[in-house]
Amino acid sequence: MKWIRQAMELLGEIERTQEAPIAAAAGIAARVIGGGGVVHTFGTGHSRMGVEELFPRYGSYPGFHPVVELSTTFYTQVAGANGMRQAMFIERVEGLAEQILANYELRPTDAAIVFSVSGLNAVPIEMAMGLRKAGVPVVAVTSSRETYAVEPGHPSGTRLADHADVVIDLRTPVGDALCRVEGLAEPVGPGSTLAVVAVVNEIKVRTAELLAADGLVPPVISSAKLVGRQRSDELFEAAYLEHARRAGEVLRKPGL
Repeated sequence: MKWIRQAMELLGEIERTQEAPIAAAAGIAARVIGGGGVVHTFGTGHSRMGVEELFPRYGSYPGFHPVVELSTTFYTQVAGANGMRQAMFIERVEGLAEQILANYELRPTDAAIVFSVSGLNAVPIEMAMGLRKAGVPVVAVTSSRETYAVEPGHPSGTRLADHADVVIDLRTPVGDALCRVEGLAEPVGPGSTLAVVAVVNEIKVRTAELLAADGLVPPVISSAKLVGRQRSDELFEAAYLEHARRAGEVLRKPGL
């Protein structure tokens, strides 16, 4: 159980060191969702997993607004068309974030969580830059060890963390992988996905606690095995419609 042991140590480090920024992120999310707004969530590459873990899935609720470009995250074919070479190239393309954000009405009453383990690629950096320029509070989820291991390559000379109101540190090592294997020079077993999933679910639960205290929790998508088929269908439909309402409000309208 070598990787599991290392992963548990990583989670313990997050628990010991990231209380304040996680609490701050939940406070921002609760204020925005409770006020009827959205928390935009964005990530490229494997950082897309943090976006999907927040919403939609069982045990989640509307208010978190996933913004993911398939061209930067589609690794399934690996080689050839829609392959990994292209996805890794595209997430470094300057100006793409501006085109993505042009689809939305950026409101200071909303917020955003931007995921990037390295915090060095152009698209997540420029997403955060554009959001903050519009007055949208930004939470960055990144790894300080990764992001400060090299000089930033973005023309601004900045990292994702430089464009955030709150920074949550995933505490993952340089190169991400957690385990050394005898006879192998390179470590294996990345830890960032586990770290991201832990962070986003902590935010999700804490946000729900704050919303529940004010009676403002949106419908929670729940399994039929837990609440029965009829109630599960009702919750899914209510959550779907509530998400559609909120998402529709932030889509850019003619004349804006």
